[in-house]
Amino acid sequence: MRIWGKIWKDNRLLKDAVIENNSEQTRTAKVLEALHDLCMEFDLSVPLWLDPNISEFQRRAKTRFSQDNFVETISFDYLELHVIEED
Repeated sequence: MRIWGKIWKDNRLLKDAVIENNSEQTRTAKVLEALHDLCMEFDLSVPLWLDPNISEFQRRAKTRFSQDNFVETISFDYLELHVIEED
């Protein structure tokens, strides 16, 4: 599984990274681990999964985390998580 994380501000891509996970974990565990790894790389706290994030991710394999998802104040508009390749 490959997951692309992107940080956006004012419709501009500030940072991006791709995390690859080929372990035998469940899809959910792979996504959560990839999100954690992306946040470590971007030096962010891990955002909270709210109901709209969960339903959007289940439908489209993509979701956005905005200020509402973070405990700390963020200096960007949103963090986007997108599955670009599944096992």
